[in-house]
Amino acid sequence: MSEMAFSEAMKDWVDWDQAAYELGLSLGALTADVPFSKSKRIFWEDNPAGRAFHATLLALVEAGLLESRHDDEQFRWASTKPLNVFDD
Repeated sequence: MSEMAFSEAMKDWVDWDQAAYELGLSLGALTADVPFSKSKRIFWEDNPAGRAFHATLLALVEAGLLESRHDDEQFRWASTKPLNVFDD
């Protein structure tokens, strides 16, 4: 399976649990060999990893990299250029 960048996976509005799954894939904490449908419990059960993924999504919103809507139930990529590309 080919893996896409987190920014590409998040180009359209995505429900929070799918966004957390995409984040986990991008970090290498989850494998694409186990589909989202079989990984949902990580995000729906109360556990440290699920809480950390959600907190990270909120931190990315605060940093301006993600947008959120509907009380943090959906997310999408907001950044228009890489952070390390500077205008001189």
